[in-house]
Amino acid sequence: MDFTELKGLLARNRSYRRFDQSVRIPLAQLREMVELATLTASGRNLQPLKYVIINDEDACSRLFPALAWAGYLTEWPGPAEGERPAAYIVQLLDTEMAKDILCDDGLQLEAISLGATALGYGGCIIKAFNRQMVVDAIALPAHLEPRYIFALGRPVEKVVIDPIADGDYKYWRDAEEIHHVPKRGINEILVN
Repeated sequence: MDFTELKGLLARNRSYRRFDQSVRIPLAQLREMVELATLTASGRNLQPLKYVIINDEDACSRLFPALAWAGYLTEWPGPAEGERPAAYIVQLLDTEMAKDILCDDGLQLEAISLGATALGYGGCIIKAFNRQMVVDAIALPAHLEPRYIFALGRPVEKVVIDPIADGDYKYWRDAEEIHHVPKRGINEILVN
């Protein structure tokens, strides 16, 4: 992969929140995505993160109510039936191994997310969820603490990157339901 291909993959790797729920993701592909986490750097090389893959329709339905969706879209309750995720990857901290994770969580989630994009899927990394509902939905032992939930499927929405205008960084949807994500340009993030 050259630099231009990498840049294109990163540009396609957006937060998608609406999916074709009928398109199921094979367990083998979900495992491949999670396997990418094993290739990332890890603070102290401790590797304390673990994962639960959920791709069964009933299990997905049990997990869905625990999630909060798109905080800036206050009028939107989340994906409707038929547009809900086809799978979830739940990132867990093994508290018997470590009490903190440094930057491992973001590195691994970006690798998994890029893998999903490369396979033709899309997803949304969710931090806003009801912890107890998640623990109950997937029957987690006490030492495995849910950190993030990656909801994924075949996207049915268009997400575009826009330059930030007037300092407004909040994402939004237009009348055609296109999801707009304002991003700062290189001249805004480069200090020197």
